[in-house]
Amino acid sequence: MLTITQRIADAPTVQGQLTLPFDLRCRSRLRAQLDDGREAALYLSRGEVLRGGDLLRAEDGAVIRVVAAPERVSTATAPDSLLLSRACYHLGNRHVALQVGPGWLRYLHDHVLDVMVRALGLAVVDEQAPFEPEPGAYAAGHSHGHGDHGYSHDSSLDHGPGQGDGGQAHGAHAHSHTHGHGH
Repeated sequence: MLTITQRIADAPTVQGQLTLPFDLRCRSRLRAQLDDGREAALYLSRGEVLRGGDLLRAEDGAVIRVVAAPERVSTATAPDSLLLSRACYHLGNRHVALQVGPGWLRYLHDHVLDVMVRALGLAVVDEQAPFEPEPGAYAAGHSHGHGDHGYSHDSSLDHGPGQGDGGQAHGAHAHSHTHGHGH
């Protein structure tokens, strides 16, 4: 089994590829299978989120490229930036991880969020695509104190759409903490 212990900036050659969905790319400890079938164990620094294209080095020197796996997402488009901004605000207020592009935004599929985003005036498509959300302002070690919604721990997005919350968006359940940092 390959033991992968570090992220590297570049390498002249790549000896393997590791395709993972976003929720697994948030884990610092993971047993996985490379695309060629080899078993691998990741032991990376806590708080690291792997992105498509990242390079990793195994203890034996092998270099592995990370690939963002296509997964079920909702991609919303808007005819103007004001509508897109409003949707980003409302989704962000619910701690939904978002990928934002020119004229569009993407989040892990959740039909309740789709209804909300459509009500705001955006067109929403349910599709399979790689998900590369924004890291957020507090990506480096920020804590809410209840499972952390940032990317600073092994099981990021504990409350994201369809990620351990019964399919509810973060804003759809009650919790008793306060947000003393402006949101």
